[in-house]
Amino acid sequence: MIFRTDLHIHSPYSRATSPACSPAGIAKAAQIKGITVMATGDCVHPVWLSTLEEQLEPAEQGLYRLDSSCKSSELITITHTTPDPRFMLSTEISLIYKHNGATRKVHHNIYLPDFSSARRFQTALAARGNIASDGRPILGMSSYDLLSLLLDCSPQAVMIPAHIWTPWFSLFGSRSGYDAIEECFLDLTPEIFALETGLSADPDMIRRVSALDRFALVSNSDCHSLGMVGREATVFDTELSYNAIMQALRNNDRTSLLGTIEFFPEEGKYHHDGHRACGVCFSPAESKKHNNSCPVCHEPLTLGVLHRVHDLADRENPWYPDNAPARFHTIPLREILADIFGVGCASKKVQKSYEDAIQSLGTELDILLDIPIEFIEKFNVLLASRIHAMRQGYVCRKAGYDGVYGTIRAHL
Repeated sequence: MIFRTDLHIHSPYSRATSPACSPAGIAKAAQIKGITVMATGDCVHPVWLSTLEEQLEPAEQGLYRLDSSCKSSELITITHTTPDPRFMLSTEISLIYKHNGATRKVHHNIYLPDFSSARRFQTALAARGNIASDGRPILGMSSYDLLSLLLDCSPQAVMIPAHIWTPWFSLFGSRSGYDAIEECFLDLTPEIFALETGLSADPDMIRRVSALDRFALVSNSDCHSLGMVGREATVFDTELSYNAIMQALRNNDRTSLLGTIEFFPEEGKYHHDGHRACGVCFSPAESKKHNNSCPVCHEPLTLGVLHRVHDLADRENPWYPDNAPARFHTIPLREILADIFGVGCASKKVQKSYEDAIQSLGTELDILLDIPIEFIEKFNVLLASRIHAMRQGYVCRKAGYDGVYGTIRAHL
């Protein structure tokens, strides 16, 4: 079965997250986007975990779906093939700790196979710090200790380092990360088999680092609102189950892990280097000419994802084996429509056209990636031409930096 997943999101109990991100709201957004398996996000938060236990029911092994009492008013049918979305129990943990003489700030995605495992993990974390103040708890333990604790709670549990290049909070972040995975996880490194690309990076960048060749790559939305569900995703061809998804990541080839759906990485808000307060955005080469300092205020620049990749890469170009998972780059449909109309993404005109496109053509990711261009032309010729250009990689790119999103426009 071919299906898409988005396995990194947040609940209303995480800071700056929409209250509309209820289980039913997430499921409906997943249907609109074309996502079959969603993360629950924040599953160790006491109130959210209780909500999940009340509103989800078992589906396939390790997966859940909305309880029948939640379905009728929320779920929709876009096409006859649109399945009820499934949920996988997940959370993101923020760690801040000292290691090897430096302060480390690293985020990790955690996946658990059932509610009993989630409860054990929640209890273990509650003994280490405050897990109720934020859906993404901040704890003062090391990545190694977190992984060890997780596996004690459930041998089937999985940790995937989150958005691995982001400057401030990630495994390889320029401000607080490591230069090697082994430095972070020591003898538990073999337990890590997948890495999350993040919005500001893509597989072509990561595959310039030979030390990362063995790791599968996943892409997820890291969304804090329903409109952002599925802005990045991962595509599988397996049976629908927790174990099958994790085994596909362990295998890391195109027989079961078909590929990732990515932003054009320049759209991510940490792709280039820069200093937002001074409006300075530099490529890595420009930053080095200025000794990695802002030429306006002389403060250190925030060194972005591309800079870190350049620092750690041992290849000029990415390398892939013959059976490597594919890479698909997209521009969110609302952004394409906003560009066509010359208005903002949140405008009524864009929202109306977006809803019409979904009802007329199918899910957002089907429109962006799969539906034949001649079918889209019958709905809107300009939309068809922009999507055709996007699929061919004909885009104008203005890179993001220091927390400012970049801009990607399809070339006509």
